[in-house]
Amino acid sequence: MIIFNYLVVCLIFATTFLAIKIGVDASAPPFFSAGVRFFVAGLILLCWMAGRRKASFSMLFRKEMFFTGLGMTFATFSTLYWAEQYVSSGIAAVLSATGPIMILFIQTFVMRQKTTPTTILGCIIGFCGVVLLLLPNLTVTSNLWWLIGSMAILIGEFCYCSSALYSKRVIQRFSQESPIALNAAQMIYGGLLLLVLSSFTEHVHIMSLLTIKVTGSLLYLIVIGSMVGHSLFYWLVAKTNPFFPSTWLYISPPIAVIVGMLFYRETTTWVTAAGVLTIIAGTVIANWNSLKELTLNSKTRTNSSKV
Repeated sequence: MIIFNYLVVCLIFATTFLAIKIGVDASAPPFFSAGVRFFVAGLILLCWMAGRRKASFSMLFRKEMFFTGLGMTFATFSTLYWAEQYVSSGIAAVLSATGPIMILFIQTFVMRQKTTPTTILGCIIGFCGVVLLLLPNLTVTSNLWWLIGSMAILIGEFCYCSSALYSKRVIQRFSQESPIALNAAQMIYGGLLLLVLSSFTEHVHIMSLLTIKVTGSLLYLIVIGSMVGHSLFYWLVAKTNPFFPSTWLYISPPIAVIVGMLFYRETTTWVTAAGVLTIIAGTVIANWNSLKELTLNSKTRTNSSKV
């Protein structure tokens, strides 16, 4: 069940990059559309869980829900939505693939957890992949906004990784609550903060939101991206650890690049492809021991169930 849900998360999150790009290109205000997406999805999920008596609205008064929403939803997606005005969905997905490397960095140098030479080698390879990915545009002055957008995604990804580690502690602290309900509460806060940001920075025209592309993008992101995808991600964090679910970030980029090329006519180059493969190789090498341990644990559980 864990592996199946993980693969679903990879597929869903890979397609959300393109859904965001379609909405932004169709003139949807980035912060407003992101805010609506997460606030509506979180509110529906929390009401549904409360109706089933598996959650209480009192959790909204816990500071942990606010801080998780601030990092995991607000900081991450305010930068991503804004950046996708200047960066293709495939490149956005690839830059987000630095997430597992960032988690390892935080665990090693901030949380002082032990690391291995293999992990360090993987981090170096992954970093080289990011440099290789950015290289074609670093020398072109007309692509300054592309560079700024790329840096914004990396900053947002760092916030996402920090919050993923923090969310594990929150899930353990509120072990009596459903991970789905905890995810809903943080999305509500993240969505509200995005709407507040939008009110100060954007002029929202309701008619521009009623086009097929904007409405379709928003509905897909609310239902599939947030209600299904993020709930499964939170469930995986509760059942495993903060690292394993985050590895969707290097499974999804190739999917996102292919989807962008096939359905949105986004272009790519051999250098970009090399950057993609290098980042993926780096993160796989860096986390090889963890992936092997997870595989062995899965086989052990399977054999135990058969006995």
